[in-house]
Amino acid sequence: MLCCMPGVAFVPALLVSWSSAAFIISYAIAVLAGHVEPFVPYISDTGTKPPESGVFGFMSNISALLASITMYIRYLLIEKQNESSHFVRSSCNMFTLCVGLMGCTGMGIVATFQELAVPSVHDIGALVAFGSGVLYITLQSIISYKSCPRWNTYFVCHIRMAISVISCIAFIPMIVFASKISMTKIDWTPGEKVKSY
Repeated sequence: MLCCMPGVAFVPALLVSWSSAAFIISYAIAVLAGHVEPFVPYISDTGTKPPESGVFGFMSNISALLASITMYIRYLLIEKQNESSHFVRSSCNMFTLCVGLMGCTGMGIVATFQELAVPSVHDIGALVAFGSGVLYITLQSIISYKSCPRWNTYFVCHIRMAISVISCIAFIPMIVFASKISMTKIDWTPGEKVKSY
């Protein structure tokens, strides 16, 4: 089993490295250009104005592609493991892959439609990306538990489930606070009135 997919382990590592670079580079450009404050800006704010918007969009779309490839590899790995163990239904594995690919599509939408240019499309993409992402990692955690102890250790499963729980908890305030605001611009001056729609 260990050699069923040689050479693919670099893909998840590349995904994490590339995605981190996408956020760090667009953040650095946005701060240096004076487009955002350096202290914890909203991720989408760092990809709203040129030139960082081009970098953010391009690199985020590559991240979505790499995430899709990673999820497909995970799908194939579970299918291969399932041939001998039968720990999960193939339809469940396929459903989990489809949920993950929906999240990648949402990420592509966020990358393509900037926060201030087309806010409703951007927000829908973000909701799909984060919602599907949380559901995907939760389903993967459940699949991991079902594959124990042959294909996973309980320690790894507990870590995956802890990340899933933290993601679910973080998703709730994101939805609540995102529904309370409507951004029309990034730069605010003291005393300026806020437009609400």
